[in-house]
Amino acid sequence: MEAVATTSPVEVDPGLDTADLVVPATPWVTVVWNDPVNLMSYVTFVFQQHFGYPRKKAEKLMMEVHEDGRSVVSSGTREEMERDVQAMHEYGLWATISKSE
Repeated sequence: MEAVATTSPVEVDPGLDTADLVVPATPWVTVVWNDPVNLMSYVTFVFQQHFGYPRKKAEKLMMEVHEDGRSVVSSGTREEMERDVQAMHEYGLWATISKSE
């Protein structure tokens, strides 16, 4: 006779405090900073090339970098953001990783 896997109901502890629940990790972000070296057209190109953003979104992010001095260009796990920061460095852009708030 073949065994069949079944799931059993889980009994919840009535004394469980919601403060004890695990909250998923806060995502991380890649921040690109303004610099006096790279042209705005190049930064737009990088955002389109690396992230696959449409031109309009890439230009919006580039303008944030230019006008605000920084822009959050991607979010995800720490490992993903480390890869994005490394890629930005390889393109010659100044980028850092930060925990999103």
